[in-house]
Amino acid sequence: MRKLLGRCSLSAFRRMDLGAMPDRAREAELLDLYTDEVAAELDLCRRGARGEAAGNSYGESVAELAMALLFELRAQPAFWSGLVSAIAAEHGKLGAFWLSPSGDAMLRKKVNDMYAGLRDKVDADNYQVATGRACSPNKMYTYRMLDTAYREIERLFANWSHHAAQVAAILDRGADGVPIEARQMKSIGGCKAPWVIRWSETLERFSGSPGPLHTRSKRFSSLRNNPDRIAALMAEIGDYEALSANMGAEDWRGDEDEAGAWLEDYWRVVGESEAADEEPATPDMVDQILQPLPPDEEDDDEDSEEPLLAYVEEAGGEDPDSSEDGEGGDQAGAMTARGPAYAAPGMAGPPAAAVASNAGSLAVAAAPKAELRAAGNAADEALAAGLSLPPRFMELASAAQDAGSWLVRMLKDDSLPIRLAVYHKLLGAEDESYPDAWLDPETGELPTLAQLAALDRISMPTLRKRRNEAIARLQAASARVTN
Repeated sequence: MRKLLGRCSLSAFRRMDLGAMPDRAREAELLDLYTDEVAAELDLCRRGARGEAAGNSYGESVAELAMALLFELRAQPAFWSGLVSAIAAEHGKLGAFWLSPSGDAMLRKKVNDMYAGLRDKVDADNYQVATGRACSPNKMYTYRMLDTAYREIERLFANWSHHAAQVAAILDRGADGVPIEARQMKSIGGCKAPWVIRWSETLERFSGSPGPLHTRSKRFSSLRNNPDRIAALMAEIGDYEALSANMGAEDWRGDEDEAGAWLEDYWRVVGESEAADEEPATPDMVDQILQPLPPDEEDDDEDSEEPLLAYVEEAGGEDPDSSEDGEGGDQAGAMTARGPAYAAPGMAGPPAAAVASNAGSLAVAAAPKAELRAAGNAADEALAAGLSLPPRFMELASAAQDAGSWLVRMLKDDSLPIRLAVYHKLLGAEDESYPDAWLDPETGELPTLAQLAALDRISMPTLRKRRNEAIARLQAASARVTN
């Protein structure tokens, strides 16, 4: 988040008069200008990879959190005053330092420091409101460090086979198999303080830089040999998460699924209603399964009565006219007049030679289509295998689509890779609603845009263009319904 704010701040500074920073009379004016410029930059970046990245467990993106922190700066201008003072002091020593080759790096460092302090202050205030416990920005910084340590230990335990030596050092024992601690540690409350201390010790050996408890800074030096204090702080973090966070909670996720299903049904009904309105009016038809034959075909049936009767007699049946009640003959004649598809139960079919001849003709006509379909499937399988996807990916992914879905019907003219690219854009690469057949087994996510473009045999720019056009059609259809 701070990286995004730092980049947007540099863009804003290029359109501002930094030489006016030492003028305290213009401090409020510059703050207004700065927030407007950065807000515009954040709005442009919110659809980028960094802006769309997950910012927390509540579903907020990095861009949304950055925007919220920017507006907090308006509410707590003391942090802006600190930044203005730092820039003015640097200007007094070096002049217009922002014009030098290292100017961007110096400005970014000062902006990052401002937002780090502001974030700690905001989080500390929120913590006090949620728990009623006193919390300073410095203590919130310690909480954040311990939470980061827990996440790193959790990641190492989950991939213990790739980090066996470091996991063994953290556990202070050999890691010959899957560590039982990886299954037992369900939350930060299950993370033990000695693991945090040993994790910090191992960082210099395995990553090249010292851990937070083992740097020259004295900020966390009091925790280095105080596992009881670390355990107490992590217990407080766990209590706060249980109180205010819904990390992995199934209640709201179930509500989300129900809401998604309701919306899907809503759009399906709306789509069916629109389709029905657009259909041309048709004349009233008699309620029957089979439509009546055209007059010329009915005339042919009457002319061919004698051959049909001969066919029935040859098959071992009785003359329809010899029925006692006179009804059976009409029914049998009508059924045999339609051919074997409408024969009455138990009635013999047409001569075997005729069936064989007809089947041979159909097979000859269907052969080119079958060969083309087989060749197309073979090409799709070879292409999918070359992209590290299952060979039958296109076939299975297409079959997994919900044919009654409003979105599928709206995008019926688009290829499967384009539809998956739309889902990729709207819901992200990973979503619980995706069928397994849509996912790349190696990542558990939708194929990348590059893979989808290759599956569709088009370039990446063309894929993005068609995807954006499809999304625009969906938004236009949604707007018509809501209006």
